[in-house]
Amino acid sequence: MELAGKKVLILVEQLYNEFEFWYPYYRLKEAGAGVTVVGSGSARVYTSKNGLPVTVDTAAENVAAAEYDGVIIPGGYAPDIMRRHAAMVGLVKTCAAAGKLVAAICHAGWMLASAEIVAGRTLTSFFSIRDDLVHAGARWVDREVVVDGNLVTSRTPEDLPAFMRAVIGALKSPSPALPAGGQNPK
Repeated sequence: MELAGKKVLILVEQLYNEFEFWYPYYRLKEAGAGVTVVGSGSARVYTSKNGLPVTVDTAAENVAAAEYDGVIIPGGYAPDIMRRHAAMVGLVKTCAAAGKLVAAICHAGWMLASAEIVAGRTLTSFFSIRDDLVHAGARWVDREVVVDGNLVTSRTPEDLPAFMRAVIGALKSPSPALPAGGQNPK
């Protein structure tokens, strides 16, 4: 159990991408991490773009980021809804400031921009939000996964294997933050 003792938050909202939620959820559990599913507080059950439900463990306002090793933000249209909730944005911002893992895939870059943690960082995302991230100060690149310090980003569900290798590598790292510079894990 390579992640035994690690605790990770996964954020969710209506219209989440089911692959980008469930693949990390089960991969982290398989590796031995404790996973807490966090919603905005607007519902107890959220539905994916294709109608797959997920029940949250708690609302963002009830979570102390200091008790966790990182946060994963799935894409879909959910990040656009998540960023309307200050407590969800605050979790991402607090984790980033503490050097904890912040992992975002696809449209989840919207949450990174709203948390104001992308300026000067190298990252990737779904191509359609590139301009949003660039305008927020990010250096955007088209790669399956980008690691810049404690920030791990990927583009689409097809990138999930590389994304999760980078996420697990970051959580296994003895230091709270990875080296900066937009490096790709092997």
